[in-house]
Amino acid sequence: MHTIWKGAISFGLVNIPVKMYAATEEKKIPFRLLHKKCRTPLQYTRTCPYCQEEVPWADVVKGVEYADGKYVLMEKDELEAIAPENRKSIEILDFVDLREIDPIFFDRTYYLGPGDTGERAYTLLREAMEQTGKIGVAQITIRSKQSLAVVRVYQNCLVMETIFYPDEVRSATLVPGVPQETALPEKEMEMARQLIESLSTPFDPGKYRDDYREALKEAIDKKIRGEEIVEAPEAEPEKVVDLMEALKASIDAAQKRKKAAGTE
Repeated sequence: MHTIWKGAISFGLVNIPVKMYAATEEKKIPFRLLHKKCRTPLQYTRTCPYCQEEVPWADVVKGVEYADGKYVLMEKDELEAIAPENRKSIEILDFVDLREIDPIFFDRTYYLGPGDTGERAYTLLREAMEQTGKIGVAQITIRSKQSLAVVRVYQNCLVMETIFYPDEVRSATLVPGVPQETALPEKEMEMARQLIESLSTPFDPGKYRDDYREALKEAIDKKIRGEEIVEAPEAEPEKVVDLMEALKASIDAAQKRKKAAGTE
């Protein structure tokens, strides 16, 4: 596993040397944009539409649009002057209960392994967090970007997850058309609860697959071998208009799947 950052976890006067590793990876199939005529990968250039010329990196500056068509420029030394201090530290500010943080706040996940001579302190923090059921809320600066994060335990390993600041999470009240409290028939509510119970099962991530990625990979392999891609006919969804009828049919289908899987 490739180390992407080295530093320390600090809480109180305790410093724990750690190394950071990417915990997740996107399993997507990368596409290149090619010239249809000769199948050459396309290149992109920095072109100024006003001057109609290619712009070298030496002439590129950063700016923020503060009004329509008006920009304030920020020079490199100005940005460096206000950049947060890169202290190579995951500074734990507070300890909280994980259930107090809604999943909407979570962003990226990283594994934290012990750094040189940090095994004992690493183990101490891990065990103390396990026994108290707490996670640490921390701040970290990586590549001049300050992020809010949490440190928790996952499968005997410390994990850091960057989380959004509160003003980066949009309010749900901005979503148009969300229905307010509505009186619903108790019969429908009972059927809906029954359906949820019928579909309830312990979480097993291994049972879920990216069907599209697998189908895409198979199609690409077929084209490489010169085989024809045959489109599979799509099953027509059953048209159910009545809500109660849909709930009943869903419960029956869920119970049949459980029986076939031998989980009943």
